[in-house]
Amino acid sequence: MRLLFVADGHSPIALSWIQYFIDRGDEVFLASTYPAAIHFPERHYLHVPVAFGGAAGAARRSLGRQRARALASAGRHWLGTLTIPFVARRLRRFVERAEPDLVHAMRVPFEGMLAAAAVRKQPLAISIWGNDFTLHAVSSPLMRRRTRQAMKKATALHADCRRDVRLAEEWGLRPALPSIVVPGNGGVRTDIFNMQGGLARDPVVLNPRGSRVYVRNDTFFRAIPLILARRPEARFICASMAGDSQAGALIRQLSIGHAVELLDPVPQSEMAAIYRRAQVLVSPSTHDGTPNTLLEGMACGCFPVAGDLESVREWITHGHNGLLIDPTSPESLAEAVLIALDREDLRREAAGLNSSLVSTRAEFSQCMARVCEFYQGVARS
Repeated sequence: MRLLFVADGHSPIALSWIQYFIDRGDEVFLASTYPAAIHFPERHYLHVPVAFGGAAGAARRSLGRQRARALASAGRHWLGTLTIPFVARRLRRFVERAEPDLVHAMRVPFEGMLAAAAVRKQPLAISIWGNDFTLHAVSSPLMRRRTRQAMKKATALHADCRRDVRLAEEWGLRPALPSIVVPGNGGVRTDIFNMQGGLARDPVVLNPRGSRVYVRNDTFFRAIPLILARRPEARFICASMAGDSQAGALIRQLSIGHAVELLDPVPQSEMAAIYRRAQVLVSPSTHDGTPNTLLEGMACGCFPVAGDLESVREWITHGHNGLLIDPTSPESLAEAVLIALDREDLRREAAGLNSSLVSTRAEFSQCMARVCEFYQGVARS
């Protein structure tokens, strides 16, 4: 197939898909909203810095992560859509030269919005990432309008949870169009993420979500003193939070530095070893689809404690293979973590259930084989 992706070429999630089809031997084109992290032949690559994507890296370096996130949330949601018509003209010419069998926009803001404005005759698949509808689409009148336009223009849909297929139809997707539900990163690579060596022996709690505006890390840090009051030996690992000013301030304020380890971003292969150190994984998010880190941790035997969201309930049955909590309540999170730390029988039973669940519904090679069939069907339609 000739495939053209409109994606963030710096995102490991997008690159997981793109590399799969390159390795499969398909002819792949990339229109990247950020400078791509992998090399593409010049005729197969176009940088499309919609919504100020070209300036994002510089902003992160000069402003720091906290201020850069605040700028992105406000500025891009209100002003980013105004850049779409200008960038769409460049993308349209690129699509016309490439003549792909299928265009796949991986995320609604702003890749799906851009593709909807640029693509004229090719089939257009759009991916929904976890909070595209629940957080981004409702953030401004222009975001609402562009989200609705993207869904009306799409000829196929990929989502990482069934909830978003339903929401897509509410936003204008025609119900009869083909759709597929697989994890956002294409699935869990169970050769990397597994329970090698057995379950963790020490009371370690992992927060793998990093610094995101929709993850209540303040809830997580404020729960730690409550957990330490009953389990003073517990330790807490925070992925991709080294140097985060908000995390550092809360750790100092709560006097929990002796129990908390903030990590730099690490390669995927190293992340698997970090999951295997933890008995419990926490995901205190207020907006989500299916978090990739949640599935990876479940595959490694971590007991999941997650925000009680409709999308997460597609994977976790409360009290059975995980615990669901109010992500705004430190007390709720702390109580769930303490139950998980105290109940080895619950952790062990959940580990078996979750390993089977991931293997059945989220294994990478099986999911991507389904995606190939999905693409072929969409391209023929």
